[in-house]
Amino acid sequence: MPLKNILVHLDNSDHSATRLGLAADLAQKHQARLTALYIITHPYYEPLNMDTDANVKKVRNQFDEIIACTALQAEFLAVDWKVVGVTVAEIINFHAHYSDVVIIGQSDHGSGDKEIPSDLPERVLLGAGRPVLIVPYAGSNKECGTRVLVSWKPGREATRAVNDAIPLLTLADVVTVLAVNPTAAERSEEDKLCAHLACHGITARAEQKISVDIAVGDVLLNRVSDDGSNLLIMGAFAQTRLGTPALGDVARHILKYMTVPVLMSH
Repeated sequence: MPLKNILVHLDNSDHSATRLGLAADLAQKHQARLTALYIITHPYYEPLNMDTDANVKKVRNQFDEIIACTALQAEFLAVDWKVVGVTVAEIINFHAHYSDVVIIGQSDHGSGDKEIPSDLPERVLLGAGRPVLIVPYAGSNKECGTRVLVSWKPGREATRAVNDAIPLLTLADVVTVLAVNPTAAERSEEDKLCAHLACHGITARAEQKISVDIAVGDVLLNRVSDDGSNLLIMGAFAQTRLGTPALGDVARHILKYMTVPVLMSH
């Protein structure tokens, strides 16, 4: 499916404008419609000294300034959700249902924005029903998707993430499919994925990495750095022994220490 309708969440953090810039660049590349979503919630205990109108105006000005340099079909949507106790994640998920991809920020525990839950990426990944592009709070992240690393492990989540990412992979200059510590049964599976991608006109190279002393998450982050990758694609949730979905250890590590945008699906 083409990428034609992009949703980006904006907030009061310092890196919100960077996230919008990345979303606008992505929308231009794919000739997509862009919706910027700013959310006003009403928690059970209202924070003191919060100037909502000033916050909305500040973010709207950032939106106007960035979009003015483009020819995008773009909309700024300030949603004042009147129901007390509804969370930011629930509202993002509601609007994500009508988009092709949702872009959010990495959890930043030092941002000071108490309305943004610390586990926002996990909540959106679980509830959006759409691929989620998480943007790090550190770094410029001006370029996304020209050099892509795909973390491959045969399974529902990784399969969903790769297929959701096909519109991005189609425009990439370099695509690497990396299997870390594959089991005997999984060996050569990355070659099959590359063959699948070739059917979509995507040239990808398959590689394996056996690592005994370094955790899988660190192997991926090291490889991102070594290759100069600016997008990582991977699955997110997996079934627990009790049958409930939970964020895997590798995904948790990446979300905590990510250095480039990460596309995940559930």
